[in-house]
Amino acid sequence: MPSAIRISDDLINLARKISKAENRSLTGQIEYWAKIGRLAEENPDLPYHLIREILLGLGEIKSEDYSEYQLNEP
Repeated sequence: MPSAIRISDDLINLARKISKAENRSLTGQIEYWAKIGRLAEENPDLPYHLIREILLGLGEIKSEDYSEYQLNEP
């Protein structure tokens, strides 16, 4: 259920710029940042780039846009 919250104009303006570059809605961008922040707090040992890659992988699985990784052993 959607809820109205107060967010600073500076954060809204930044989110608006980034959302256009990332092809997300303004709401989607803020939700993405919130998800990244929550996951970073829950997993302080994981760097940002790894959290981002995990989310991308989960998105691929959800959209069924993936292929099995083939390990090329020497």
